[in-house]
Amino acid sequence: MLAANPWRSAARTDAGKVRARNEDAFLDCPQHGIWVVADGMGGHQGGDIASQLIVASLAELPAKEDFDERLKDIRHCLHWLNRRLGQELTVTAGHPDSIMGSTVVALLLEGDRAACVWAGDSRCYLWRGQRLYQLSRDHSLQQQLIDEQGMSVEQAKAHPAAHALTRAVGAAEQLTLDVLELEVYPGDTFLLCSDGLYQGLSSDALGNALSLSAPHVVLERLFDGALHGSAKDNLTAVVIRQ
Repeated sequence: MLAANPWRSAARTDAGKVRARNEDAFLDCPQHGIWVVADGMGGHQGGDIASQLIVASLAELPAKEDFDERLKDIRHCLHWLNRRLGQELTVTAGHPDSIMGSTVVALLLEGDRAACVWAGDSRCYLWRGQRLYQLSRDHSLQQQLIDEQGMSVEQAKAHPAAHALTRAVGAAEQLTLDVLELEVYPGDTFLLCSDGLYQGLSSDALGNALSLSAPHVVLERLFDGALHGSAKDNLTAVVIRQ
């Protein structure tokens, strides 16, 4: 059995103001020290199925004692899901040309160790010492244009396909995951969220919300801010703090 986890968390999702269907999904499991946000690929057949499958599969992983083993299990599970989404589900759905995919960002915490695993543009933020850090780096055309062509954020945002993903679970035969491991400090607060949430909020707004004490109060502030805007996409957030 794992020791009691000192982390408190809260999670929320909303379809937003435009979309009829919510293709986001989340896992909020402080007792096992794992949290996940998955954003089904909009416009694709079965985006909501893909995101729900990712969350359900990660929730079923055994809560092993060894942190490195658990991290390995998360990666293996996502690679297995990538193959499954790419083959079985697409074919059985009767749409051989469609893609069934989803972004994923997962956070594993135990003691003073943290690991963030992701593919796509759902993000992991850290609020530490009154500063906001974006731990994940988007797998999107926008980020690629900034990294490889030296475009400014404004120039890259203006590209007609800026939001196109360069990686996602189920989108290609090979899945490449990014993993970031870090040491946890007292007072750290983590935010996992889909692009629908962070696109509607400035960095200052994110930081101001994360400076609040209780996770459910942070969520309320984030969603009030995002839903006050256009909220064209589904919104999902998980807030985790000690």
